[in-house]
Amino acid sequence: MSASGFQIPAAFLEVEEVIKRSRFITWVAHVTDGKQARALQQRARAEHPDASHHCLAFNAGPPGNTRDIGASDDGEPAGSAGKPMLNVVLGADVGQFAVVVIRYYGGTKLGVGGLVRAYSGGVKLALEQLQTKPFIPMIQGQLVAEYGDQANVAHWVGQFDGEIITQSFEQQVSYTLTVPQANCEQFSHQLAQSSQGRLSVHWDDQ
Repeated sequence: MSASGFQIPAAFLEVEEVIKRSRFITWVAHVTDGKQARALQQRARAEHPDASHHCLAFNAGPPGNTRDIGASDDGEPAGSAGKPMLNVVLGADVGQFAVVVIRYYGGTKLGVGGLVRAYSGGVKLALEQLQTKPFIPMIQGQLVAEYGDQANVAHWVGQFDGEIITQSFEQQVSYTLTVPQANCEQFSHQLAQSSQGRLSVHWDDQ
């Protein structure tokens, strides 16, 4: 599978199951690096402060990637949560995603084998329900425009399936924007042509 031909999560997903009175809540979210994955784990801790554990596994690259990966047992016995979760993550036909499994202890010990089955099973259950979309490589650029060009910029960003990431308003309007890499040259051409050459994007990777 090529780096541009895989699926990513289309939206955040939460599923829940109860195993021997322990409550397991599984979150799945799109991430592009380990920092975002760990931020998801921190969010789980903030939203579920009374939970016993918030275990993490992620693959921030394409399916089959072995570089941008990670896992955390978060206090469970070593190898009983993060690693089995990661094994499921790495075996999925989905890339760029993190999984956090939140456990509320129910009073009955599951044992290491039971924990492995519970944590890996939560990830499998979530992936069965996960809605996905194709990964589209994007390129980011910087643009400075006059105030009168705002509508023109917004129009062409929308026409080429891009997104305005940030705008700052001073003497001129400074944009950070992204468009699909495949649309980069045509977007630049249309923007320049429609503005009589006033607007030119400086692409970060070029």
